[in-house]
Amino acid sequence: MTEQVIQHIEKVGVVGCGTMGSGIAEIVARKDIPVVFVEVDDAAVEQGVARIAAALDRQVARETIDADEKARILGLITGGTDWAVLADCDLVLEAVPEELELKQEVFGKLDEIVRPQAILATNTSSLPVMDLAVKASRPNRVLGFHFFNPAPVMALIELVRTVVTDESVMAATSEFAERIGKTPVVVDDRRGFIANQLLFPYLNQAVSMVEDGYATKEDVDAAMRFGAGLPMGPIALTDLIGMDTFLGIMNAIHAQHDDVRFAPRPILGQLLAAEYVGRKTAQGFYSYAEPGSSKVVTDGAARPPADPKLVADWTTVGVIGTGTMASGIVEVCAKAGFEVVVRGRSPEKAEAVLTKVSRSLKRMVDKGRMKQEAMDDTLARITPTAALEDLAPSDVVIEAVAEDLDIKRDLFEALAPILKPEAVISTTTSSLPVIECAMVTASPERVVGLHFFNPAAIMKLVEIVTSVRTDPVVVEQARAFVERVGKVGVLCGDRSGFIVNALLFPYLNDAVKMLESHYATAEEIDTAMKLGCGYPMGPFQLMDVVGLDITLAIIERLKEEFRQPSFEPAPLLRHLVEVGFLGRKAGRGFYVYG
Repeated sequence: MTEQVIQHIEKVGVVGCGTMGSGIAEIVARKDIPVVFVEVDDAAVEQGVARIAAALDRQVARETIDADEKARILGLITGGTDWAVLADCDLVLEAVPEELELKQEVFGKLDEIVRPQAILATNTSSLPVMDLAVKASRPNRVLGFHFFNPAPVMALIELVRTVVTDESVMAATSEFAERIGKTPVVVDDRRGFIANQLLFPYLNQAVSMVEDGYATKEDVDAAMRFGAGLPMGPIALTDLIGMDTFLGIMNAIHAQHDDVRFAPRPILGQLLAAEYVGRKTAQGFYSYAEPGSSKVVTDGAARPPADPKLVADWTTVGVIGTGTMASGIVEVCAKAGFEVVVRGRSPEKAEAVLTKVSRSLKRMVDKGRMKQEAMDDTLARITPTAALEDLAPSDVVIEAVAEDLDIKRDLFEALAPILKPEAVISTTTSSLPVIECAMVTASPERVVGLHFFNPAAIMKLVEIVTSVRTDPVVVEQARAFVERVGKVGVLCGDRSGFIVNALLFPYLNDAVKMLESHYATAEEIDTAMKLGCGYPMGPFQLMDVVGLDITLAIIERLKEEFRQPSFEPAPLLRHLVEVGFLGRKAGRGFYVYG
């Protein structure tokens, strides 16, 4: 007679009580469910209990729980070295290091101990679950139960079913995941599942930017935090994950895709060999105060602060353009105290910018974030015009017209004889070559990219893009100017996508390819990236906001410049653009809008 699978999980076993295992034990015990864990020796058991107690002590200090609650949780957790304590568990989760042979050994051992009805789960983040299930006599009772680190905080659980996992197992574990306060997403057995399969190639590409000297680790991290709204920069996140874990996951993903983009960057192996594992050893890409600490210690390689004296005598900013970006830049510069001359193709279009800024400032006044007098003073500093010649007094001119190289080049060529010799000319392009604009001027060394992010009045980041002809003095002036207008500036070279778009849009393209492979739905992928990685938006929500046509254009530009096969735009993305499903602005993209 076939044994029925456990329907309601009342006791949980955990194999391994390191960072992940201790977090799992804590969150299960919080919900009044008894937990037993096993470790290799008594010292490891003591360390596991101490790790859980320390985590609870921090919560007591923050007053999120009291001493009685701490005692209750600890009272539900038992640790030992005798695997026999797992015999009556309904669910046993392994949380040992990410090594196939070790995990297979664990599953073989569990198969001899647990009840036939029990469910066995692996917390693997990259290994095929089926490779572990085959070590159990009842592989239909095995699934992946992928928590995210730190387990007590992150809301997502990826439930990974193999081709033989019973639906009753998936139903029982899904109910259990919800009972312990998590959001489960069910996926099939593919290396990396949803979140890691999308996250790690992005991290790997960010590491390559630093390894190649394209941008500093600080600039890459700041760019993605302030330009993409991510909770942590990719290099800091790599340190948090650890080079050992990173290499294991990236090697697994590469084995599946066999694409050079998914091959772990050499610097990762070098850091691991040097025992610079990341936060847990107090040294990775960054240096930390002590092992496990998040406090970064300055390593002396950081760029010195911008010198405000370099732009102290600048009084006037010229802005060319009348769209959303141009209006935002006008507002930012006028609020910073500059006289701003905004040039449109007609007097009416230029005046419309003043109207847009007035409305924006009025909203700030209504919310109590600006005084009426300050609003009036700011608007008085803005001069609309249709004549390029009126930009002559400008210390810096910011071009913010359509993303068309011919239009930009014509403007730069026309500006060159108008401006004073010491003026800086800049472009807000997000993907076109700055050098192409610079070389139509008489002074290409005075040209720099200043890539603001939309909405410019709100977004903190400006990518300062230097061409091979940009004068170092101009670079420092640009840094000082960006700081003066209240933005965070990062430096990068003149290549397509700069930092943010070059990292963000391949990730979006990968998400579309995952969707069109029917691995997961758009909703599931969005949920995984928001809850598993802390992203403010899922990739499909973001593409609908940005516009699928813009997304496609940027990916095509990246493919053209880098000639990377995996940058080929997903056919589904092309198809949606062709039929006019462009996102929110069209009422339909990956989602339908009312």
